Amino acid sequence: MKILMAATEAVPFAKTGGLADAVSALSIALAQEGHEIRIIIPRYYSIDRNNLQYLEGALGVPMGGREEWSAVYTTNLPGAPVKNPVSVYFIDHEQFFGRDGIYGVPSEPDFLDNPRRFTFFSRAVFQLCRKLSWYPDVVHAHDWPLALVPVFLKYGERIGGLAKTVSVLTIHNLGYQGIYHKDNYYYSNLDGNVFYEAGFDDWNMMNFLKAGINTADKLNTVSPNYAAETQTPAYGFRLDGVLRYRAADYRGILNGIDTKVWNPAIDRYIPKPYSIKDMEGKIKAKEALQKEFKLPLEPDIPIIGLVTRLTEQKGVGELFGPAYGSAWSICQDMRLQMVLLGSGDPWCENEIKNLSYRLANFKARIGYSEAESHLIEAGSDFFLMPSRYEPCGLNQMYSLAYGTLPIVRNTGGLADTVENFNQDTGKGTGFIFNDLTPQAIYNTVGWAVWAYYNCRAQVDAMRILGMKQDFSWKKSARQYSALYEEAIAKAAKTS
Repeated sequence: MKILMAATEAVPFAKTGGLADAVSALSIALAQEGHEIRIIIPRYYSIDRNNLQYLEGALGVPMGGREEWSAVYTTNLPGAPVKNPVSVYFIDHEQFFGRDGIYGVPSEPDFLDNPRRFTFFSRAVFQLCRKLSWYPDVVHAHDWPLALVPVFLKYGERIGGLAKTVSVLTIHNLGYQGIYHKDNYYYSNLDGNVFYEAGFDDWNMMNFLKAGINTADKLNTVSPNYAAETQTPAYGFRLDGVLRYRAADYRGILNGIDTKVWNPAIDRYIPKPYSIKDMEGKIKAKEALQKEFKLPLEPDIPIIGLVTRLTEQKGVGELFGPAYGSAWSICQDMRLQMVLLGSGDPWCENEIKNLSYRLANFKARIGYSEAESHLIEAGSDFFLMPSRYEPCGLNQMYSLAYGTLPIVRNTGGLADTVENFNQDTGKGTGFIFNDLTPQAIYNTVGWAVWAYYNCRAQVDAMRILGMKQDFSWKKSARQYSALYEEAIAKAAKTS
């Protein structure tokens, strides 16, 4: 199949989160399966044009009653098969993308013109296909900024070489939908009746993701459990009814991880590689982690690691909330050490700094470091993720690959990837709690620490079981291939 990935991010070119990793890793895995894959993203200031090849001729995109003009650059995606390379195309529009930030900057987290920026980019997807005379079987759009791709395809672009093209929309996080004033709609050049027919209308506003969900041939999200959760009022962010309506075309496909980067056997960021056959490197990583964060060098004390965004979604209120969060009591009452790397809400950053100053067994770094992130995964005994909701989650999979047992809430992809410890059988790969409360976090951390001191052989067996799990993208790529084939078959039946 010929597949076009349409996204706002792709490593190593532009990244704000896991979306960028997923787009590139999935593209490589699909190319390894023999599919012809191409990627289209904007050319931001951070992407140096000198490292790209310019495609002759401007790209015209009809928008808002006029023509928008841009340049197109290209290069190959690093890591893709040599015999089946993945081409990446960059839409270079100075007014929309020639700036710092992908979606916004600290002073303006959501650029005022984002609805126009991503409406333009969504339509440029089809103009690029015509410029290249390359017409995909599937155009795969990612998240709300590209949710207009299936809308444009259904209401005007499915002609000529694109007559048999189908659309797939992946929802990476339903909490972000692209809701803007409906005055932005006219810029799309779509007929006025499409606003209601495609389902843009959202309390007199314009909802990008809602329209994409209504019009895409097939839909998916990034874990099976999150697909089920998003069809309920508790996790549906007001779109649960739309997703239930599209349930026959909606499924969850678990994200994979890059096993060339997150693999303790070849990790260049840890003191000594290790594997199931030789775990000495994990012992050395623990010592290095204690030294790096200036903790007492106690090899037999359990370390709880966290690498996280300090936002409400990640459960930081219940963990670090002043006067009610459980982190203080955990560190005071239990013989353990806790290490955190992250940044986010200012109140939480300040509270973490305060805890790090007051507690001898709690140390934190505000910010992000790739090297420290790897060291925390390798050197910790447990990894804490008390998420309010988690579409897929990657750190729990990194943790399992490194023999670090996750302590997670029973939600989203966390529930799909972690098996709860059963004291009677000694089986499991982590520790799971249901209710997001300070007491539940406290109790579950206490349970894990108790198991560390009293069921050490079982804990060690859990480590090995976790390291045996296969979270590579190969399995996910095959599930996406099946989804594409279903979309094509469905379109053929209705044509």
